[in-house]
Amino acid sequence: MADFQTSTHRAKWIFTPQDLVEKYAVANDRAKRGLEQHGVRRSEEGTDGSLSHTTKTDSKENGGRHSRSKPLNCEEEQLMRIFYEHKIQEVCAAFKFPHKIQATAIIYFKRFYLQWSVMEHHPKHIMLTCIYASCKIEESHVSAEELGKGIEQDHHVILNNEMIVFQGLGFDLIVYAPYRSIEGFVVDMEDFCRAGNDQQQTFKDLRDTAISETDLTMLTDAPLLFPPGLLPLTWDSITLSSVVGVAALYKSNETHRALNFESYLDSLMSRRSSLTGAGELIESVKAINALVDKLRIPTAHDMKHIDRKLKSCLDPGSLDEKKREKRSKHKSKKASTEAQAAPSAV
Repeated sequence: MADFQTSTHRAKWIFTPQDLVEKYAVANDRAKRGLEQHGVRRSEEGTDGSLSHTTKTDSKENGGRHSRSKPLNCEEEQLMRIFYEHKIQEVCAAFKFPHKIQATAIIYFKRFYLQWSVMEHHPKHIMLTCIYASCKIEESHVSAEELGKGIEQDHHVILNNEMIVFQGLGFDLIVYAPYRSIEGFVVDMEDFCRAGNDQQQTFKDLRDTAISETDLTMLTDAPLLFPPGLLPLTWDSITLSSVVGVAALYKSNETHRALNFESYLDSLMSRRSSLTGAGELIESVKAINALVDKLRIPTAHDMKHIDRKLKSCLDPGSLDEKKREKRSKHKSKKASTEAQAAPSAV
């Protein structure tokens, strides 16, 4: 894998919090403008692989004006993204994919929705495609058919969205994830503490909790805000790095008290030439853990209302169809009630 310092991950996909707010707002506004025309902007793949943007609008030929769809706001879009990022983790766990595939798929998903609104591309379709793309890039060969069958979804959805996802990512497919660095840090911490056999379980628990904390961190904006290369840790010509991994270990250590974390970081900094001090690193770690503390993973019940709004945005006609079905059921029920109430003929 290429070095992080020269990677597109570092050059193009690390942002400030304000950058993210602006990007999400731009995508949301564009989708709303499309809906104001009683349709929604979508991308279509040309024969040359390029993407063009079209707006689906109502016409007299298709039955006149549809009921106006109510667009999602930025907060609802955020909940939708978190919900499906968590679904990525569940699907990857069901397939027993390694954490690297899971992390890569989530980062692809996050990057895609910096360019697009969920009102333009359904996140369930993009979620599946990101998992498939991650498997290909990480050389874990799973066919679209196998993936679709395993989660009872049409595999053609995956194939139809593959080029759209790659275009949305700008074909920047190499990403860096924090999981591998956790393993390296734990080994280094054991050496720092000169851990004996009686402490092995403590450090194993530290590692396992840190991985769980990282799973939560991946659902926040942290992977788009903090470069994995912020904290290079080098020994025996092996470089392992991730401030996200350090943040997870810091929080895990609050539970297991395996070592004095600040002393460990001071020792770490003294072993390398760096302008970054332990204090500055701790501030970044606390900022990441603050994002995790604020994280709320929505349930399927929480998403019902938002999902209905999304459905009407992606298919404006569905709103009218649902109303027609509701009116039809109401009329049938009313007619049945009146028939039962009518006096029997003598």
